[in-house]
Amino acid sequence: MNSTFCAQVAEQAVHWLIESQDETFDAAQQQAFERWLAADSEHQRAWSHIQQVNQRLRGVASPVVHATLQAPPSPARRRALKALLLVGMASAAGLGLQQHTALPGLMADYRSPVGQRRRMTLGDGSELQLNTRSAADVRFDGQQRLVRLFEGELQLQVAKDPRPLLLRSAEGVLRLDQGRFNVRQFSGFSLVSVFDGSASVAGHALLAGQQARFAGSGWQAIAPLQRNVGAWVDGMLVASQMRLADFLDELGRYRHGQLGCSEQVADLRISGSYPLDDSERILQMLEVALPVRVRRFTRYWVTVESWTS
Repeated sequence: MNSTFCAQVAEQAVHWLIESQDETFDAAQQQAFERWLAADSEHQRAWSHIQQVNQRLRGVASPVVHATLQAPPSPARRRALKALLLVGMASAAGLGLQQHTALPGLMADYRSPVGQRRRMTLGDGSELQLNTRSAADVRFDGQQRLVRLFEGELQLQVAKDPRPLLLRSAEGVLRLDQGRFNVRQFSGFSLVSVFDGSASVAGHALLAGQQARFAGSGWQAIAPLQRNVGAWVDGMLVASQMRLADFLDELGRYRHGQLGCSEQVADLRISGSYPLDDSERILQMLEVALPVRVRRFTRYWVTVESWTS
């Protein structure tokens, strides 16, 4: 039996386990949970696994684990319990999440949670920005500068320095010259966008105004830089004739829980610039711009449907 599942499903399973243990868990939430469970066999496998992990944690003789499990209900306890469960899901003794799990993000130098962005200045004067649900390490020494992207998306303004700056993603290592770059980690490839300067791999350069997939052996599908790349830095989601299903996938990166749409409306097209810090407002705007309605089963389970449904 295949026991791997993606990090998003793992997080959803952890969310439902924590919610179900809360005294305020009501009938509406129970129905939403049951819909989630029935929606996909992967959800059922993840739920079975998270229950096993929860039982295993209760048998661990660790003061940290014991204190977390026995602590009074609070936001801090929920965060700590979520971290423990995700680590348990990802551990070798646990159940082997696919490569891009929450575990590296929990251990990274810099992290940004769901729906938030983070900006920091590095020791060489370079500026690093992390998008939602992203994690990166920074390692500088006398010979080189190394930034490692574990998951998510970053934008890097590289300062001038005699040491090379290397960026490592799941696919390999890129060399970034002085300039500004956006790198997003997908499953199986990284999308590299060059605003200024150049990025190179194996001696082949990607120049300013270009973007391409990086899949280990070199550049693939080199194309002009899309204007929506990097808009997240300014807190915007930019769409140009984007499928509604793809738009909601992007918006879903900035929200907790499940956001999707029915097949009836998946191919509707949407354009415009939308403020990422208010995803509820974006959903309201969809009902004005398109023939759709937004159904909220819970705040963590939202579906966009045809208004004739």
